[in-house]
Amino acid sequence: MEAVPQEIQTITGIPVVFISALEGRGRTAVLHRVIDTYEKWCSRLPTARLNRWLQKVMSRHSWKDQAAQPKVKYFTQVKARPPTFVAFVRGKTQLSDTDIRFLTKSLKEDFDLGGIPIRIMQRSVAKKDATGGSSSSSNSKSGKPVYKVAERVVSDKRSVLVE
Repeated sequence: MEAVPQEIQTITGIPVVFISALEGRGRTAVLHRVIDTYEKWCSRLPTARLNRWLQKVMSRHSWKDQAAQPKVKYFTQVKARPPTFVAFVRGKTQLSDTDIRFLTKSLKEDFDLGGIPIRIMQRSVAKKDATGGSSSSSNSKSGKPVYKVAERVVSDKRSVLVE
């Protein structure tokens, strides 16, 4: 009776609780597991913590080809219930299904999210322009576009457009 729940929980990550309807044993244990699972379901992980975790996980993952390794720029949680994460991947190489399964398993193990469905999506991030990203509308140091605002000045004869 003690070995079965340990084996099932180790394989699936789903908690196992024995109950008895005749004797009434295990009722409180079930409620405690339900509350614990609900708290995991609603949990939110900060982006900084996820990015530190991602560096450790990506370094211990065995890549078939180091050159083809996807470059994950950062990892963030965008939603709870179920916990949904987005991996921002740089370049043309996307995470494979195997990589996503590895990340899901690592999330469940490292953040104690066993028994909770986890979603991982990926989005492509364009590489920065090699010329520094300066275009005709981008004149600021931060790289954000700067737009000239036309101001209309009204005189007694006609309206004049001033830049």
